Amino acid sequence: MATSLVLERKGQLALRDIALDQDLSPTDVRIAVHTVGICGSDVHYYTHGKIGPFVVEQPMVLGHEASGTVVEVGAQVTHLKPGDRVCMEPGIPDAASRAAKLGIYNVDPAVRFWATPPVHGCLTPQVVHPAAYTYRLPDQVSFAQGAMVEPFAIGMQAALRARIQPGDIGLVTGAGPIGMMTALAALAGGCAKVLVADLAQPKLDIIGAYPGIETVNIRTTPAAQAIAEATDGWGADVVFECSGAAPAILGLPALARPGGTVVLVGMPVDPVPVDIVGLQAKELRIETVFRYANVYDRAISLIAAGKVDLSPLISATIPFADSIAAFDRAVEARDTDVKIQIRMPD
Repeated sequence: MATSLVLERKGQLALRDIALDQDLSPTDVRIAVHTVGICGSDVHYYTHGKIGPFVVEQPMVLGHEASGTVVEVGAQVTHLKPGDRVCMEPGIPDAASRAAKLGIYNVDPAVRFWATPPVHGCLTPQVVHPAAYTYRLPDQVSFAQGAMVEPFAIGMQAALRARIQPGDIGLVTGAGPIGMMTALAALAGGCAKVLVADLAQPKLDIIGAYPGIETVNIRTTPAAQAIAEATDGWGADVVFECSGAAPAILGLPALARPGGTVVLVGMPVDPVPVDIVGLQAKELRIETVFRYANVYDRAISLIAAGKVDLSPLISATIPFADSIAAFDRAVEARDTDVKIQIRMPD
């Protein structure tokens, strides 16, 4: 048994030993976990005990944004070896499923995703993971950056779904971690500039420090006004809705240009109203995002090439022994925090 961060039930975390299935198959690797990021879904399970149909009914190890070092490989693994620094894609699909065969394994109904009930996560000293979903980190990519690949992959998925054209003007509504990741992925994907709209000025200050990003505080300037001024009244080529807020979703038609694209990234807690006629009147193309598929290698390449620097988005690195306090800080949702990471013991 290994000491892990266990969500016992809604609102109760414990650092304790728990029995985990860590048998190594011929196609698996065993990894010593180094760094784990705290995701909004982890926090939601902690505070609410469920996300939609996924309900915490028994103790569950949290965490799914991780990097580490390979310590053992299965007999059929050839592309990884002990000592390799890696990050891990946390969703494990059924390779024989129709979704996987179509290349959209992220929407495979049978996918097993770390820290999604009843699947244990990675806030534990070692994990066993399929080698096919384990990626070697280049020397210039740190463990901390490697643990950021998972949330950045969502931004990458959004940028790919948008089908960005070089020189597009993008708009992101919501400057949370995923909104920031999406803005950076949109820039890397070819946008000439990206406006990011939110009401939390400290978060806008963080993302606004990046070249190519302009910020809009919607407390003082409506997003529709800002994008109109930036595009001579035409609208954004691509709008990424990352807040999940009902007013933002209802206001989407006013933000995009005629024939533009809206990508729905943020997830509302409950169903929200949508202005269908407003979308139709501009013949807007609607895309949706659920996690990611086939983007991890691209994300790592962008980070390694220096095209995307995620380090400024790491707000704090907290020792595993203080991981309960780290989660309590994440629950606070400080305006100055973007990503809190937990450093596992050596």
